[in-house]
Amino acid sequence: SSKRKNNLRVFTYQELAVATDNFNPSCSVGEGGFGKVFKGYIESIDQHVGVKQLDSNGRQGNKEFFSEIITLSIVQHPNLVKLIGYCVEDDQRLLVYEFMPNESLETHLLALPPGRKPLDWTTRMKIASGAAKGLEYLHDTADPQIIYRDFKASNILLDEGFHPKLSDFGLAKLGPTEGKDHVSTRVMGTYGYCAPEYQRTGQLTTKSDVYSFGVVFLEIISGRRVVDPSRPKEEQNLLHWAGPLFKDRIQFTKMADPLLEGNYPQKCLYQALAIAAICLQEEADTRPLMADVVTALEFLATPLEEKKPTELVGLN
Repeated sequence: SSKRKNNLRVFTYQELAVATDNFNPSCSVGEGGFGKVFKGYIESIDQHVGVKQLDSNGRQGNKEFFSEIITLSIVQHPNLVKLIGYCVEDDQRLLVYEFMPNESLETHLLALPPGRKPLDWTTRMKIASGAAKGLEYLHDTADPQIIYRDFKASNILLDEGFHPKLSDFGLAKLGPTEGKDHVSTRVMGTYGYCAPEYQRTGQLTTKSDVYSFGVVFLEIISGRRVVDPSRPKEEQNLLHWAGPLFKDRIQFTKMADPLLEGNYPQKCLYQALAIAAICLQEEADTRPLMADVVTALEFLATPLEEKKPTELVGLN
């Protein structure tokens, strides 16, 4: 049976095999970084869980596996997925998380299965706001500071109420030490979401995460993937496509996801695009802090009917 270690349970391989019906493909709920994720039920704790099984071919994921355990055992926040425990047995490496029934933002935004309703504007803003709070916590509250480094739609998981939680901390890095302003590292992360200065120099700062947030926020607004080879050539790269549109207010509505069918307050669309644009600045220093982004998004995530008249003044 499972033992406890600094709030984390240590599971046996047998327990997790039983929980997932022997890692039955029908229990598979997706591929995370470095491995497959299965839905399972663990009787001893009476809980539905997500079990991530690391690819055992090659130990390339070993470092990421332990990085994830260490990171998630020192952080606790409603917008970060909760690690329940892990298993290290022979060459098996497994992580056990709280189960997130609504899968990831990607499956509700960029890869909608037939018949699934698209997310409405308010839900999109709430997801962006919660995900931003998760990043802000890692940057400003976690001690030591953590740079997430792999912020993208497939890493934002959704619970039954569509509250977002960041997952997949295999690439997370501890922030710079005293007197330094960046961490130097091999460039990892996902093409399209990486900040330009990080891609060029391998120098990682919290502003690299802010850039990735801007990319995902633009995906949330537009319903388009950052890189989409299935679109016409001039629209395959989201940022190249959006660049000229950002410069002309009359074009802003072209950037809204057609699946929203115009159901959003136009002022809110303008504000959302302004937040995305400032996060996507080429120069890292000119990007805002996540704390500022959280403040700006709080307003957008409040349903219109709850806004006080005074708050609506001065948004023109």
